[in-house]
Amino acid sequence: MDYTTDPMHEDIRQAVRTLCKKFPDEYWAERDEKHEFPWDFYHAIVEGGWLGLTIPEEYGGGGLGVTEAAIVEREISASGAGMGGCSAVHIGIFGFEPILHHGSEDLKRRFLPLVPTGELQISFAVTEPDAGTDTTNLSTFAKKVDGGWSISGKKVWISNAHQADRMLLLARTTPKEECAKKTDGLTVFFAPMDREKVTIRRIPKMGRNSVDSNELFIDDLFVADEDVVGEVGKGFKVILTGLNAERVVAANAMLGLGEAALRRGTRYAKERVVFGRPIGQNQGLAFQLAEAKIRIEAADAVLQRATWMVDKKLPCGAEANYAKWLCAEAGFFSADVALQVHGGFGYSKEYHVERYFREARLMRIAPISQEMVLNYVAEHVLGLPRSY
Repeated sequence: MDYTTDPMHEDIRQAVRTLCKKFPDEYWAERDEKHEFPWDFYHAIVEGGWLGLTIPEEYGGGGLGVTEAAIVEREISASGAGMGGCSAVHIGIFGFEPILHHGSEDLKRRFLPLVPTGELQISFAVTEPDAGTDTTNLSTFAKKVDGGWSISGKKVWISNAHQADRMLLLARTTPKEECAKKTDGLTVFFAPMDREKVTIRRIPKMGRNSVDSNELFIDDLFVADEDVVGEVGKGFKVILTGLNAERVVAANAMLGLGEAALRRGTRYAKERVVFGRPIGQNQGLAFQLAEAKIRIEAADAVLQRATWMVDKKLPCGAEANYAKWLCAEAGFFSADVALQVHGGFGYSKEYHVERYFREARLMRIAPISQEMVLNYVAEHVLGLPRSY
């Protein structure tokens, strides 16, 4: 690895920072309070040319890699936009990997050019209420009909469903008991979000309220044969595409949020005077802020390695999981310290760190829980018996 600053990467950082300055903490606090999608920010990202960043140029995209996508999301998060800002544009910046790697040329030609222009918004519809992390145990079923498939079932924790035009939907096409392996018999569909066939119910939640999370109730939704992504019955492989890349991009967003929290905490520690001196002069607080900085830097070192390995197309399941775990912990620690430094004011909405705290806590359970990361490391790195 070469740690010399890449001029192009620095240009990306500066451009995204400049854009994000138009959307201060107050903007994100209002979107969170009102549960409103940040359309102004979304359109600014479109106009800046950041959507479709990893889509090949032949389809109108930026043709860049995971490293660049990660830089953009980290800067968005670090601006104070946090996970609300990242979640509003994440799929557009980096979310079409299943179609890029497994979709037909017809599917790519029809849909990928609509991403950079902001005309197409999608959701990932994988998780189910009775399956959770046990993806192979999902029950949403696709029945073959003339010209396509009829799909019925339930999904949960589906982000951005109210704005989505389509969804990458995982369903069973062969009953589990008829499959040689439990990962067989699953298929990915690029399904229309047909409101007559899909009922969307918003889930009230703790944070990241500018982007909705929902339950979906799907009843005889028709999906044409040409909208199947990859091979029928091999959808588990399709949905795993880009998994390591997804984790490093998410880890960058987590670390960006930690940086935002540390920036606010440090500023307050310098400005707040109690007993005739800045509270940052007290080691009890100064040490916490210093530790937060060290944790962020340590997590970043592992994250840079994982990101580099993803772009080099090297096997990096362990490294991507290390990065996700460390960045989630570092980001949350920093947000917790920032709140503590603010004392009672940290608990108020005025200083914004309570929003950072709520959003940082989410990243210890998403996009994969810390416990599942530890399960992976225990089994695949240390060779311990599988625990589930």
